Parts: sequence; C-alpha cells; structure tokens
Amino acid sequence: MLFGSLGGVLAACSSPGGSGGQGGEKGAPVDRSPSPQEHGGLRCLARQDSTTLRLHTTAGDVTFWAGVNLGSTTPGHSPGELAVTREDYRRWFSMMGQLGVQVLRIYTIHPPHMYEELKAYNEAHRSAPLYLVHGIYLPDESYIESHDLFSRASTEAMVAEVRDASAAVHGTLRRSEMRGRASGTWTADVSPWTAAWIVGVEWDPEAGSASDAKNADAPAHAGTYFSSHPEATPTERWIAARMDELAALEAAAGLSVPIAHANWPTADPLKHPQEPLANEDMLGVDANHVVPSDRWPGGTFASYHAYPYYPDFQMLQPSYVEAEDPYRAYLLDLARHHGSMPLMVSEFGVPSSLGSAHRGSLERDQGHHSEQDAMRMNAEMLRMFADAGLAGGLVFEWLDEWFKFTWNTVPRHAPVDGERRALWHDPFTNEQFFGLVAHDPKPVGRRVPYEGDGAVRSIAVDHDASWLHLDIDLAATPSSPVSVGFSILPEGGIRMPDGGGQARYDVAVTLDPGARQAACLIRGALDPVRLDGLPASAVPRPDANGWVLQRLTLNRPYTVPGTGQDRPAEFLEVGRLIEGDWSDPGNTLATWQLVAGDAGNAVFRLRLPWSMLGFADPSSRTVVVPTPAGAAPTGDAKLQDTPVGVVVEGIDMAVFVPGHDPVTAPIRWEGWQDATYTERLKAGVDVLSQALRDTAG
Repeated sequence: MLFGSLGGVLAACSSPGGSGGQGGEKGAPVDRSPSPQEHGGLRCLARQDSTTLRLHTTAGDVTFWAGVNLGSTTPGHSPGELAVTREDYRRWFSMMGQLGVQVLRIYTIHPPHMYEELKAYNEAHRSAPLYLVHGIYLPDESYIESHDLFSRASTEAMVAEVRDASAAVHGTLRRSEMRGRASGTWTADVSPWTAAWIVGVEWDPEAGSASDAKNADAPAHAGTYFSSHPEATPTERWIAARMDELAALEAAAGLSVPIAHANWPTADPLKHPQEPLANEDMLGVDANHVVPSDRWPGGTFASYHAYPYYPDFQMLQPSYVEAEDPYRAYLLDLARHHGSMPLMVSEFGVPSSLGSAHRGSLERDQGHHSEQDAMRMNAEMLRMFADAGLAGGLVFEWLDEWFKFTWNTVPRHAPVDGERRALWHDPFTNEQFFGLVAHDPKPVGRRVPYEGDGAVRSIAVDHDASWLHLDIDLAATPSSPVSVGFSILPEGGIRMPDGGGQARYDVAVTLDPGARQAACLIRGALDPVRLDGLPASAVPRPDANGWVLQRLTLNRPYTVPGTGQDRPAEFLEVGRLIEGDWSDPGNTLATWQLVAGDAGNAVFRLRLPWSMLGFADPSSRTVVVPTPAGAAPTGDAKLQDTPVGVVVEGIDMAVFVPGHDPVTAPIRWEGWQDATYTERLKAGVDVLSQALRDTAG
C-alpha cells in the first residue's frame, strides 16, 4: 500500500521528545509510562475521582482522555472477516503515536496479533504508550428480534464474551474458530496499559423497551463490585450483572480500572419533549443506576456515542437551540444529570464524504465536508469537551470503512448482497468516510474509447471503486453549455434535458463554462429518492422533459411535538456539481473542472460517483431501479417503490456540443471481487493532531 504525504504529515506532527512523547517543555519528552496506584488491595492504572477519570502516569495524572476508535476490518471485507494483518496494526500504532493519540478504544476482541503488536509497540515506546479502552460487544444481538435481553442466548453469549475479553487482555485466552469472531491463542498481556472498559452496545429503543416490559420482575443485581440502583430498569440490572462479572475477573488478577457501559442519545436518561420520532425518546438507560461498590476503586463513568447532528431534539429543544452551541448544551445537560460521575464522549466526529444524511449545529453536518473541514471540526469538538470539563473524547474513527451503510443510501444498495458493499466505496454514504486514515481506491487505468478531429477531440475514461472519471477534450472552449448523456438501462430513457437528440438517456450532466456551473440530473422514473419512504407530495417532481436534479434525503417531513409546527422534507442537492481540483485528495466535494489546454483546446474533467449514475453496486454492474407497486400514491400517502437490481453490460455515453453532431463512446469495465486501494492520512489531520496533544497535555 502507498502512503501519499504520510511522511510529511507525521514529521510535522512529531513531538519534541522524538519518540512519541507528548507535551512538556520544548525539547524535553514527558514520561507518560504507566504508574499504577494501589487502592483497597487492587492495582489501579486509572480510577474515577468524582467527575474526573485519572490515568496514573509517571509524569502525573492525565485527566482528559483524548484518543481514537479502531474498527476491525479493511476494504473488501466485512467486520467478521477480521482481515487486519499484523503489519497493519504495527503500522497504525506507529502512526497513532506520532499523531499524538494517547488512548485507543476497540469495540470487541481482536485477533491475538493485535495484542502482541500493541504490547510490542508499548514496550518500545515506554514513555508514550497507547493506553487501551477495551470494549465488549454484545455477540448475540437476537434480543432485537426476541425483545428479550434476558434470553438465555443473549445472556450466556455475553457472559462468555466478558470472560473471553478479560482473558484476551491478560494473554490467557484460547478460542476455537468460530464464524465472525477472533480465534486462536492469546499470549500477550496488555493489562499494564488497559485503562478502562466499555461494555455493551448502542441499545435498541424498541427492543429494549419491550425487554423491560417482559422482564419487569427481573431481580435486582447485588454484586460484590457493581450493583443495580433501586430505581434501575431491567436493562440496567442486566448491565450491572455483566459489569460486576467483568470486575470480578479483573479483581482476581489484582486489578481495578473504570468500567462503563456503552450508550447513545437515543437511549439517554433525559426526556426530550420536542423529539419528533417516538423511538428516539422511548428508552432510557442510566449509568447512575449501575453503582460501583467501595471494593471497586476503579469506579465508573458515563460513556456516550454522541454526535452534533442527531437526534433531531438537539436542533429543536429550546434550551439547546437558544445556546451558542446546541451540541455543547446537550452534553452539559447530560453531565448535570450524571452529577458526580465523569462523562466521556466515546464516539464523535464528522465524515469527509460527498454525501450527507442529516444537518447539524454550527454546520457540523453528517457529511458533505472536505477532509480539512472535517478534521478542523473534530479538533474544535475535542477542545470543546476539554473546556466543558468532560472526561475525554475519542474520535470516530481511525479508518474509513467501506462496508458501512446509512439510512438514506442503503435503499440504493438494497438489490445486491450486503457483503458486496465492502467491494466499493460510495462517496454518498457518509458512514464510510469518518476515518483519520483514508483508503483510496486505485484507478484501473486510463483508456480512450473515442478520438476524432471535430468539436470533440477525445474522450478518456478511467474508473475506480468510487468514481467514474471522464476527460472530454474539446477543440475550443464552448460559448454555450455542453451536455453529456448516459444511457445505462437496456430499455427506457428519455431525451436530453434540452430536448435535443433522438437517443434516450437515464442520467444527464449539463456543463456551463460561462456560468461556471454544472449539474447532474436523473430521469424521474429512476430517481432513488423514491425509495426513501417519503410522502408522494414530498418527492421532488421532474421537469417538463422528465428530468429531476439528483438529491439525497436528509430528513423526512415531521411535526414538532408540542408546537404542531410542520417541517418539510430536507434534501442535499448533490446534483449541483462542485468545481474543484481533486488532485488535492482532501477536496472530497469536487466533481468537475474545466482545464485550458496548450493548443487552445479545453478539457472538461468529471468524476461522478457510481451512485450518481444509478449503480447499486458497480463491482457487479448492478443498477437500482425504483419499481412502483400498483397505482401511484398522492398527497400524504408514502411511495411504496421497491429497489430492484438490473445487471447491465456498461454505459453508453454521448457528448452534445451546440452546433455539432453528438459524439458517442461506450464505457465498459470488468466486475471485481477484491478491493484495491492505497492508504494515507487525511488532509488537515495535523490540526486534529495538535488538539489531541493539547487536550491530553
């Protein structure tokens, strides 16, 4: 794999100490090696001190934990395939250290070689190790269907996972092969650097509420190390038992560090009267109701995956809207609720994707950011957490993950097996672009399907797992708009937006050099917005020629509770193409440019996301077609279109220059079964690196 400008960025980020030391006097490295303290007969690398988490190091206690989350996969693979190699971990740990990452959070048990490489890295960087926050993911999520967290399957699986996770950290686990989970023999003891644990998942509101009702008589948990509060819900009692089991295992090894459970705003313990979606305020899971005893000196904390753009109550609740920063106001509200308990934002961030899925406060939307803007916003949020007195912030996430999906693009991918999603990298799917490290797909190679001596001199084509690249070389800069038509489906299509030509097309791009504007349209019958569950009245209508500007749905229409105010559907007009130069890889939004040639010619350059061309999966050449069921609905009735996949041979393209005959070119490519990519740190990461250092110092 290639690393682009990695060396320069890391050189700029390297610390004065020269070996990953953070902060301190210029030229003097700070010794952040572990310095555990004994409390109640247990060794504590970290512990709760009222609203503070204290990480004990030789240089003194670290009281703000700044770090990053790490997943368990690479492009071309789903998480259960555990494809990360020993060399990947070794490289990433070195990169993290040089960027100033102090705390590394993982969600589940990783393969043995992860622990071996972490131990090796920390022993080689004793004064600046990576401290581990280890997660324990719910391995059996059948409670979502059974609505019973207390079911034998869910409970026994989690009890075993708690036992295995503790053993993995201490290097004493042996586990046979099992689908989707790490196996092998763990021999590396990383407990000297394990600073905390986070147990559980983002609790499902509907399943959690139903489980609470079904298990209302479940007994309270009175444990040696953790107990449930008298007001604890059944879910909280179940969590208390799992945290107590983990604490018992760690205490048997002579250790105690803070243990928390995972949570998110959907299941926070607060009430949000203005939240328009019932599910988003249905379930409350309260860290205050899982109580550590005096025999557990490590204590606990409240852990939240909290972002500045969802749920909607952040943008609707008066106490938040009236604040200078609604996101900060919400986090302070949580902190007040938890009182003397530390609050850590264990996931936060904004993605550097072309697409978005929701608007956020202070323009911190769920996507549609350049890499530089995303890194700047992440840095600002991290500094805000420290300024607000929170216990820490862990950026989501270290790597871009190709397998991810999000609500407003998953219907577009639906016609193909979900496993294929990891084979391509959709610029519209924001969830795939949260990383500090980009995994850029490799281009296949430039080819020229058309050359001539007329108004169009040549058409050059390239593609990768994200984009179709086009260079349209014109003899001169046109004085009128140029159009490009794409015929994708074997049948159907409509005439170009200006009504010219006889051929039929499914997608059209208009390029106006005078106005410096470009737009991408799709014929109304193929508009994927029809798959988003909108009322028929909210779906944008095609123009008189049958074309509609390409959009992503950001929010369905809703009514604000308590006010009766109706809010319309919200859209991101991704069809308004953005001019720019993507040779700067941080410019994730640019999709077209006009370049003057040396011979008086002009080259229109386009890079179009496969999803903008209607593809559900370019690796299998599958197009998504919204297929109506029965009569078209009207008014407030929802569209019931079904995403259907059609496999095509390729794309037929035509270029229309005013006053000249159209020029056509076929675009063909081989499907693929493997992901090929290069790796690089994202543009602007130095700004986040400085924030990581400043807040942890």
